[in-house]
Amino acid sequence: MWRNKLRSLVIIIAMALGLTTGIFSTAFYEGLIDQRIDKVIKSEISHIQVHKPGFRNATEISGFIPNAEAIAEKIRTFPEVAGVSNRLIVNSMIASAETGAGVKIVGVDPAREKKVTNIHTKLVEGTYFEGKRRNPVVIGHKLAEKLNVHLGSKVVITLQDINNDITAGAFRVTGIFNTMSNAFDEGSIFVRFNDLQRLTMIPDKAGHEIAILASKNDIVNAVKLKVDSAAPGLEVLTWLDLSPEMSYLNEAMDLYMYIFIVIILFALLFGIINTMLMAVLERIKEIGMLMAIGMNKTRVFLLIMYETVFLSLTGGVFGVIFGSLISKYYETHKIDLSIWADGYLELGYDPFVYTRLEWPLLVNVTIMVIITGILASIYPAWKALSYNPANALRIE
Repeated sequence: MWRNKLRSLVIIIAMALGLTTGIFSTAFYEGLIDQRIDKVIKSEISHIQVHKPGFRNATEISGFIPNAEAIAEKIRTFPEVAGVSNRLIVNSMIASAETGAGVKIVGVDPAREKKVTNIHTKLVEGTYFEGKRRNPVVIGHKLAEKLNVHLGSKVVITLQDINNDITAGAFRVTGIFNTMSNAFDEGSIFVRFNDLQRLTMIPDKAGHEIAILASKNDIVNAVKLKVDSAAPGLEVLTWLDLSPEMSYLNEAMDLYMYIFIVIILFALLFGIINTMLMAVLERIKEIGMLMAIGMNKTRVFLLIMYETVFLSLTGGVFGVIFGSLISKYYETHKIDLSIWADGYLELGYDPFVYTRLEWPLLVNVTIMVIITGILASIYPAWKALSYNPANALRIE
């Protein structure tokens, strides 16, 4: 390895830098996707939702579950469930003194909703339905900017009740939230369940949507099976079904990251081959002498292969160590991407990212480095074996 120190160091450094970049990039994107998925679950849709069949497609006000509260109470008894919220969902209009906008109106029981979503922790102004103020509404900061309203401003919600009559109610803005997702912050508002029920005249104990938060992410499917039995005839969907794009990101990201690392190793492969070819050409006479005194071709081949694998592993070990240390550091120290905040927020991603490093990735990368070293050794070793010992000894 150290016959030509500079040449070996160049390859080791190139290997280390390439793997450091690959591992950190993988940890960065894993963290980015994890934060997006966590936001979708805890701020927007929860782990599981229950609807009347067909409601999600039409969102008709008449598509309510008559015994929604009873079903919700039953689901609350499941030990695997952290929270259950019975909601009313109406797609309609909200208007200020200046302009209006189409929004999704969500009627919630504030105490129940706090156990399912974290909207109450995302408030940047005001309170989350605290006190006894009449007809309070909590809206996103992007919608507040669009309507040009602030705390205490009056807005009018216009909707169709269960009898298909147009009705309206005046509400006061008591809270403004920011979930770092512009689309959600501009398109969703929260009101008290009873206030929206009064406007729509939906029967008591009914609801359009039952949102469920499991105690752990990895038991969602098990919880879904229990909810299926508690809500026969209703549509029960997990967050993967409710948000297909998140399901795709969750499944495809690992594959994309491994492809990225393979591309890096493939590029480094040619550098290693070039280095080992030079090493073989420098030692033609020595290899010829070894073969002339009886060393068989298998041992010559293994000699070149071991040297190549050790060269790759040396750079690979440093790359794995540096990549792991940097990734671990940024698991607790945010990466500030606020310079591109507008673009990230439009897509629903946070401008502050924390990495996430998985140890199986490091094991797989190490195996890939060894395979790269073996592949890189084949041609130089074959080249060494192709020399005739008698001709090789004549080379000066």
